[in-house]
Amino acid sequence: MSQITYYTEEGLKKLRDELHEMKTVMRPSISDQIAEARDKGDLSENAEYDAAKEAQGLLEMKISKMEGILANARIIDESTIDTSKVFILSKVRIKNVSNGMEMQYTIVAENEADLKAKKISIDSPIGKGLLGKKLGEIADVTTPNGIIQFEIMDISR
Repeated sequence: MSQITYYTEEGLKKLRDELHEMKTVMRPSISDQIAEARDKGDLSENAEYDAAKEAQGLLEMKISKMEGILANARIIDESTIDTSKVFILSKVRIKNVSNGMEMQYTIVAENEADLKAKKISIDSPIGKGLLGKKLGEIADVTTPNGIIQFEIMDISR
């Protein structure tokens, strides 16, 4: 059974657009490459043909995975987000207890994560550590370098 994932409307649209691109642009392009390589003769020693077939297999695997994700995707109504605790789509301002550095992140689904846009995955160490915490609480986040403590300074949507 596949895991249900939650997305913003924008994030879900981006996934659907990506799938559409793979099916309508990339798939026909690879088919053309295979046909071109096939026309060059002996397939047993045709590296171009082998590469195109491998690219086709990888693309079909990506398409299948994306279809599975979309089949189990749910849109989150941002207006119903509870700001008393950290949940998916919460904007959280946190302070590193050891050095006092403050950061602000939005907790999002894995596929929407974008560190440059200050969107971190709910499955990341920080995302997991902050989940369910309330304002003023200390979150212990397990990282490869040990446990880092973050104080929840603000929760909004």
